[in-house]
Amino acid sequence: MSGGAGSAARPPIFSREPGNVPRMRAWHVEEPGPVTGHPLRLSTDDPVPEPGPGELLLKVLACGVCRTDLHVTEGDLPVHRPHVTPGHEVVAEVVALGEGAGTAEANPLGFKPGDRAGAAWLRWTDSTCTFCRRGAENLCPHSLYTGWDADGGYAEYLTVPAAYAHRLPGGYTDLELAPLLCAGIIGYHALQRAQVPEHGRLGLYGFGGSAHLAAQVALARGATVHVLTRGEQAKQLARELGAASVGDAAGMPPEPLDSAILFAPVGDLVLPALAALDRGGTLAIAGIALTDIPPLNYDKHLFQERQLRSVTSNTRADAREFLGIAAEHKLAVTVHPYPLDAADRALRDLKAGRFDGAAVLTP
Repeated sequence: MSGGAGSAARPPIFSREPGNVPRMRAWHVEEPGPVTGHPLRLSTDDPVPEPGPGELLLKVLACGVCRTDLHVTEGDLPVHRPHVTPGHEVVAEVVALGEGAGTAEANPLGFKPGDRAGAAWLRWTDSTCTFCRRGAENLCPHSLYTGWDADGGYAEYLTVPAAYAHRLPGGYTDLELAPLLCAGIIGYHALQRAQVPEHGRLGLYGFGGSAHLAAQVALARGATVHVLTRGEQAKQLARELGAASVGDAAGMPPEPLDSAILFAPVGDLVLPALAALDRGGTLAIAGIALTDIPPLNYDKHLFQERQLRSVTSNTRADAREFLGIAAEHKLAVTVHPYPLDAADRALRDLKAGRFDGAAVLTP
């Protein structure tokens, strides 16, 4: 293995000598389909990946279980990499650097072996397209994603381009950090897209791993938060975190909303969420997949300058801004640990709504 600057800071943890390729456990999407049909397969003999040029090799410490992993596993998202390993909320230790990964250009945050690092959904962009040049790399048409285009964190090791790895805030356990790397980041980007005014009235539809973090950021900024969701555990968590009201997902909040975010992947909820908006209000849809939206009534749902906006991934700037907020304001992260070997059960529990907050895998 060729190493960049810092790669000699400690002895190699394994050898690449012929006949001595290190092995690891990793889950793979054998054939996309309903999680009740066990589309995931656990391998106990995958080779540990070798970092390519500009990449870090990471040893996984914790990996969050995201609804996007469910979409990849069940085939709601098209197959980009056959038999992919899901997972993109990865807290890890840097164990090796690929060729050139020690340079400032490839590794602007200066990661070296022994550092703690985060790998998130956005893995790579071309940096040259119109969108990248204007600071909207989340819209890059050639973008690649962890756990979809490349193997992710439902494993003991993974690689990530050093330029797309994240420094992690102190004051959190590995388990608490994992959901911040997608649920937190996407929730924060959704808040931006929803254009919540100062001291505004915000409605959150669905209250899982992402919404319970977005709510805390909004509350810290002075917003009034109304939660509309289905599960009793989620409703109780919303109350504990300071929601002004908690109701059923298809219900109406007690007052008109300036902004709303739809976290549940249910197109039917777009209509009540739009109807709950005050004049000039904005609804942001935070999911990567959504069931069909029923026909809209122009007067009831859109007139008086109501807006409907989507949320697509995030930029690295979004991620680092949110992680900075997490460093300044200790967020209460509700996590439910599962051993790595139970990743398939964690996804089934996520789909069934058996927990509030976020599930996290621990190797």
